[in-house]
Amino acid sequence: MRLVQIAHASGERRVGEIEDDTIRLLSGVASVYDLVQDALASGATLAAAVERRRSRESLDYGMTYRGVSEWRLLVPIDYPTEPARCLVSGTGLTHTQSAKNRQAMHAATDAATEAPTDSMRMYQWGVAGGRPAAGEIGASPEWFYKGSGTVLRAHGEPLVAPPHAEDGGEEPEIAGIYVIDGDGAPRRIGMAQGNEFSDHRFEKRNYLYLAASKLMTCAIGPELVLDADFTAVAGQVTIERGGRTVWTKTIATGEANMCHSLANMEHHHFKHAAHRRPGDVHVHYFGADAFSFGEGVTLEDGDVMQVCFAGFGRALRNPLQVERTAQRNWAAVRL
Repeated sequence: MRLVQIAHASGERRVGEIEDDTIRLLSGVASVYDLVQDALASGATLAAAVERRRSRESLDYGMTYRGVSEWRLLVPIDYPTEPARCLVSGTGLTHTQSAKNRQAMHAATDAATEAPTDSMRMYQWGVAGGRPAAGEIGASPEWFYKGSGTVLRAHGEPLVAPPHAEDGGEEPEIAGIYVIDGDGAPRRIGMAQGNEFSDHRFEKRNYLYLAASKLMTCAIGPELVLDADFTAVAGQVTIERGGRTVWTKTIATGEANMCHSLANMEHHHFKHAAHRRPGDVHVHYFGADAFSFGEGVTLEDGDVMQVCFAGFGRALRNPLQVERTAQRNWAAVRL
């Protein structure tokens, strides 16, 4: 079952279920968040809440996806009235190739020195202890913060490299989508394709810049998959320039291809009390298998980044927008 959020040119919002090339509209809810709250209040599953609200109204999905409709795709989850109640974060160093890319970025410049970096050591801790037995707690993975819901972008919207950024590059991932229930317990409502866009060139200067390199816009969607199979997921990431493919890579994610189990990543995110505030939304990226920067590709303004994972619906496509204006000095002025 796959859901989308859409908005009309008039400002009206709707939720729809994807049925082949059709968006079957749901009645009585303007957001997935409202649908989740309805399910929690009634004690029903989210799938049952969807079935109960199916209407006879439908739209052409292809036209909406291509941006030639009066309706446009939104991110598939948000906190509609207060974006700051959505926390966007992620777990890194979950895939072998991402660890190798980090090792190459942060290794000593002396070719004779081949000691593992802190990034590689953390990945190895995941290999050794990131998949604990059911009910047990494993090794803590890397965690990073992206921002509040204001950084999320929908399919077709640009991902922005601001004036202070040294770079902007894609990271093709799957993201878990969660809502905290009234008792403070996390509820996974589904998963979505994602582009965890980052400033890799800035990070490469020093691994302690990793945290700042993550504070960029990012994308999820276009669809929220309620019953996603995260065992082993095949995917493809592509960079297009002027309508021509300049780089593409077959990728793989899912628990079979990661050093941390889903349960272990979720535990180490939600063990923090501040991450269990009732009503909050969480979007959590699970890590990338490969990205173009790791293979020496520099993206340019206007390049289109495409992420597509099997079983997750239509591809997520976002252009890169490089802001070329001069940096503003944001030093605070005394009040």
